[in-house]
Amino acid sequence: MKMSSPMVNACAAATGVLLVGAVYAQSPSPLPPCQGPAHAQFDFWVGQWDLRWTDQSGREVAGFNRISRIHGGCVILEEFDGRDGTPLRGTSVSSYDATAGRWKQVWVDNQGSWLDFEGGIVDGDPTFSHRVPARGAGGWQRMVFRDIKNDSLTWDWERSVDNGKTWSRQWRIQYTRRR
Repeated sequence: MKMSSPMVNACAAATGVLLVGAVYAQSPSPLPPCQGPAHAQFDFWVGQWDLRWTDQSGREVAGFNRISRIHGGCVILEEFDGRDGTPLRGTSVSSYDATAGRWKQVWVDNQGSWLDFEGGIVDGDPTFSHRVPARGAGGWQRMVFRDIKNDSLTWDWERSVDNGKTWSRQWRIQYTRRR
């Protein structure tokens, strides 16, 4: 039985697809997007947290923060609720920028703030910082996560007026993981 030319071509094409598939099946798969050590640097923060801090009058107050991974794990979403401690309600989105080799975060809130940060591990602590031109040439603000444990951490909001040579704490929040 003689095979027609279209039949021979179809068999040859199918054989080629099978061979290419077999070669790719043996190649190691690359990591899925947003995986790897750099992308995991802020994983400790993910969860639901009860917050406590002292306000400007010296009164201890409480709030809540929900941190989740969204968009296939590529973005960390923060939903801050100051509750009775402060009228502040805010949201941030953070993501690792592999091209820059840095984390990026944008914060927006009900007070009209829009802040953009860059971050990573600084002196062993996860940190986000940004320049504040309105505070002068040396003005910077940063948030530093310290004393990180499975069920607690300390978050410090700090300011520098000398290009980061010295920092002064403006606000400290104690995080306790909600069970």
